[in-house]
Amino acid sequence: MDAARVLEQLAALGTEQTRKTYRRHGARDPLCGVSYASFAKVCRAIRTDHTLAQQLWRAGVYDGMILATMVADPAAATDEELTAWSGDLHCYALSDHVAGYASKTALADALMPRWTASADEWIGRAGWHLVGARATSKDAIPDELLAHYLAVIERDIRDAANYTRYAMNNALIAIGGRNDRLECLALEAARRIGKVQVDHGQTGCKTPDAAAYIARMKARRSR
Repeated sequence: MDAARVLEQLAALGTEQTRKTYRRHGARDPLCGVSYASFAKVCRAIRTDHTLAQQLWRAGVYDGMILATMVADPAAATDEELTAWSGDLHCYALSDHVAGYASKTALADALMPRWTASADEWIGRAGWHLVGARATSKDAIPDELLAHYLAVIERDIRDAANYTRYAMNNALIAIGGRNDRLECLALEAARRIGKVQVDHGQTGCKTPDAAAYIARMKARRSR
């Protein structure tokens, strides 16, 4: 499928109200304002098309970049491409989508230490979102690796950039939900960290209390 035609389709699906919402959440123009319900329909028609994903990303239209992460082929991902994509991040939704895509690739574990160590707010957020995605996966990941990231979170979260800090808190929660041992370590870290403050701007987003959220996850597992 041709990227120009897809972008025309996205433009037709967009609404001003959704554009306003995306802008409040940090998205930059050019953007179409496509709802996630419409994204789902477009994705079902395209399925997987890595060449199209590359073209959509290069076009630089926000909605096209989001769609690129949905139709890109994880098996075709390269370190060079994901590094380039991470350099184009400018808001948390785009950051999370790139991280979600990266988590499905064979490069995920190699990207985690690089992205989490970045001083760039959005790359850092992508890195910690990636850690969270890996922690909630069914893949075999050593507890020691995730315990290492808990230690990094505890050490660095207070000084991290605003939206990176939010992703670090979420990663702590995800690690705590993996198994009983990591739950204990995460709860201890959450207690020492205390309340995590994040400025969500003009949105209704809230920062979850890590200890309380981990407890609710455990209760759901028990049921």
